[in-house]
Amino acid sequence: MEKSEFIKQFKKRTKKLSLDIILLINTRKKTEATKIISHQIIKSATSTAANYRAACIARSKKEFYSKISITIEEADETVFWLELLQESNLASNQNIVPLLEEANTIVKVLSKARKNTSF
Repeated sequence: MEKSEFIKQFKKRTKKLSLDIILLINTRKKTEATKIISHQIIKSATSTAANYRAACIARSKKEFYSKISITIEEADETVFWLELLQESNLASNQNIVPLLEEANTIVKVLSKARKNTSF
């Protein structure tokens, strides 16, 4: 796969993860805990997608490195909130596991991209 096609597909993946999390959150019973977690996970998931897009149009390798680092942090935070939903039984494993796998894969791919960035 060419780099430009990979970037295009990865933008779609990060956006899809955001959308899937939003859809999951909208099905949760509203409690004090789910309100807080919902707010945080939606922020981190959408930030992952938005910051990846920003990294893709970085003006320099240093800017790319900085943006991709933020993206990794946000993706890892998304993993944290998904784990919290899972471990607190606020969402079923059936719903959480695929999202958790995708979020972890995104962290790994982005970490590799950062590691391969030299300036």
